[in-house]
Amino acid sequence: MTQQIPRPPRTEPVPEPELAGVRNFRDVGGLPTADGRRVKPGKLFRSGHLAHATETDAEFLASLGLHTVFDFRNGADHALEGPDVELPGVRNVNIPLSDPADGREFWKVVREGGVEQLRALLGDGKAAERMAASYRSMVEHRTAEHSRVVHALAEDSIPALMHCAAGKDRAGLSIAVTLLALGVEREAIVADYLESNAPHRRYRVRRGSDAPEARSAEVMELLAPLFDARAEYLTAAFETIDGHWGGVDRYLSEGLGLAPETLERLRDRLLDR
Repeated sequence: MTQQIPRPPRTEPVPEPELAGVRNFRDVGGLPTADGRRVKPGKLFRSGHLAHATETDAEFLASLGLHTVFDFRNGADHALEGPDVELPGVRNVNIPLSDPADGREFWKVVREGGVEQLRALLGDGKAAERMAASYRSMVEHRTAEHSRVVHALAEDSIPALMHCAAGKDRAGLSIAVTLLALGVEREAIVADYLESNAPHRRYRVRRGSDAPEARSAEVMELLAPLFDARAEYLTAAFETIDGHWGGVDRYLSEGLGLAPETLERLRDRLLDR
C-alpha cells in the first residue's frame, strides 16, 4: 500500500498545468528548509520524460525560461520512448543514472511475462526490496553524477528541469539530493516525492499484450511496487547516506565534493532570502 505523509505547507500554491504528453510535472518551489527559508518557485522543476510532449506542452515548457533540462534516462530508455522534444534555447544534458544492460531481462519479464513469471520475480516483497536496493545503490554509486548536477545548478543551470522516464525514481532521487543540499527538511522531501502517486502523474505501465490477463488485478498488484512512490524507498537512500557517510554534511562534502562556497551559491540561487 502506498504510504502517505502529511505535506508541509508551501509559501503559496504553485500553479500546475495540465500537460497532455508529459507526466508528473511539477514545480518544487515553496518547500521549507530547516533554517526557515523556502525554495524559490519557478527555478526547479521535475517531470517524466519529454519525448511525447505535444506542441502545446512544448510551448508551456519553453515559457518557463529553462536554462537546462537534465535527462537521467539511459540508452535503452531513449530507444523505448524516444528523445526529448527540442526546446528553443534550452541546454539538454543527459546523465544516465542506470546502466541500460542492468536489469534488461528483469524489465523484459515485467513487460511481457505471465502471471506465474511475475509471481516468481516480484512476489513475497521482492519487488519492493528491489526498488529500495536500487535507491541505495544510486546514492552510494552515483555520487559523480549527482555531484555534476548540483555543481551545475550552483553555477549556471537555473531554471532547471530534471526528469527520467516516469519522473519518480532517478529524477526523484536527484531532486531529493538537491533538496538535501539546500537544507530542506527530509519530511518535506518525502512529501514532495509521494506526490508522484497522484493518478494524473503516474507512469502508464507498459505491457507487451493488450489481453485482459496481461493487466489482471493480480498482475497489476504484483507490478505496483515498481511504479509506486513509497516512502520506504527514499528512506532507504537517506539511511544509506547516514550509514555510509555518517550524515548529510559529510555526504555533501565528501561524497559529492561540494565546497562550502558552492553550497552557498546554490542556496543563493534557489532559496528565498
